[in-house]
Amino acid sequence: MGLFSFFNKKNGYTERPEFPGASISTAAPEIREEVFSEKAASAGEVITPTPGEKNINLLFEFLDRNHEVKGYDDALINPDASHLEQNQLAIKNELERTIRKVKTYYEDFIKEIDFHIDSRSRSGMIDTVEELKMKKDIAESHIKKVLEIEDDSRNNQGDGQGALMSYSRGFKNGLAAISHHSILKRKI
Repeated sequence: MGLFSFFNKKNGYTERPEFPGASISTAAPEIREEVFSEKAASAGEVITPTPGEKNINLLFEFLDRNHEVKGYDDALINPDASHLEQNQLAIKNELERTIRKVKTYYEDFIKEIDFHIDSRSRSGMIDTVEELKMKKDIAESHIKKVLEIEDDSRNNQGDGQGALMSYSRGFKNGLAAISHHSILKRKI
């Protein structure tokens, strides 16, 4: 900063001289924080799958859905027992499709990790290879849990069975509400 720069600022002059043909940009490009760091999820934060990702969170999101409310609403619309069975079958089919999506996601992800492990091993990137192996272990534990849920679903037990029971309970509550409202409230 020059001795008389204070006077130059008042007159509209800048400290830097302008050179013909040269453009000087002082604005640095903005770089998002996600590029360099991962934010760890806090204890109460729910991790949701990003659009397009078919990881285990997609499966748990399906299992955590409130099927009881849907069953209740369906009973009010169509209180037929065959409707109950059809919708339970639809829930089971949706669970199977979700499981297939998640399994395919992890199978592809593990193949991709294996490629990176081999490639980075040849380059001597020991720390990166160890991180990739840890990521692969996590993916393999997730796919193991998915396979357990799939087996339980085939045997009509476990988490998948909970969704069907929840729907059935809601449907029966809807039937009871219809009976209560239309028959039991009448004065005889």
